[in-house]
Amino acid sequence: MRRFGVWINALWILLFALFRSASSSYSEDQCSWRGSGLSQQQGSVEQISLHCSEGTLDWLYPKGALRLTLSPRLPSVAVGPGGSSSGLITACVKPAEQFRGAQLYLEQDGVLELLVGDRLDSSSPPRVRCFSRLPGEKVALFLQATPHQDISRRIASFRYELRGDWTARLSLDSNPISSEEACRPCNNTEILMAVCTSDFVVRGNIRSVAEDDNLRAAVIKVSATRVFRQKYALFPGNGRVSRRGEVRTLLQCGVKPGPGSFLFTGRVHFGEAWLGCAPRYKDFQRAYATAKAAQQIPCELPVD
Repeated sequence: MRRFGVWINALWILLFALFRSASSSYSEDQCSWRGSGLSQQQGSVEQISLHCSEGTLDWLYPKGALRLTLSPRLPSVAVGPGGSSSGLITACVKPAEQFRGAQLYLEQDGVLELLVGDRLDSSSPPRVRCFSRLPGEKVALFLQATPHQDISRRIASFRYELRGDWTARLSLDSNPISSEEACRPCNNTEILMAVCTSDFVVRGNIRSVAEDDNLRAAVIKVSATRVFRQKYALFPGNGRVSRRGEVRTLLQCGVKPGPGSFLFTGRVHFGEAWLGCAPRYKDFQRAYATAKAAQQIPCELPVD
């Protein structure tokens, strides 16, 4: 009996060692992290560093705390409206719908700001939160476990994105922003730059506009007659028939369905297309032709 007890103890030690060694893991390119709080001491803080512009974090059975440093390889210059350089880097976090067991804070200059609270069963799904920082500014995310007697069903999980451009905050931040800045039409310089730098460039027509109450966004349903570029399969199909897809923008911009062909440009955030510049196609053609004649186009586009 004594020998059996020794074997049991040895087995538990081996299992604990194996669990501890596999309790956390990085993706090969250090874009994502997955781990368990069961191997952490109460009150301990585990330091994590991720080096990609987007990724995920999954914290099972939260216990103690995590301090997450995001160090993406981004361009040193961020381009804003009119080609201005703001230098700002915008970061957004999208909590999982079942985010539980922890609170997520923004740590900036030694001050903690609550981004996502511990979600109760009756709570509404957490919203995307965004913040900006200057290159070289020390910013981190702090994930603090909330004490619970039963942690078996609690997972604190979220996706993150970092951008070296000005459009990310306009499209996803859950805080009130200036409607005048977010919804104003792009000038010719911005349109031509958007054609070169956007995640998608599509010519098409607006079929309808619906509301997404969860994101507080307008969902523009587009029939694309030509897809010049798309980072992901936003407008699936072949080139012989009209492709269909969706583009989101802020509700306060008041987008309405109507006739005419538009050039839709913008960014992809968390797998969804968000609108940047969207001039009428004939207005884009005119601006492009003028800039090309003056040899001032930033990039070529095979226009009609």
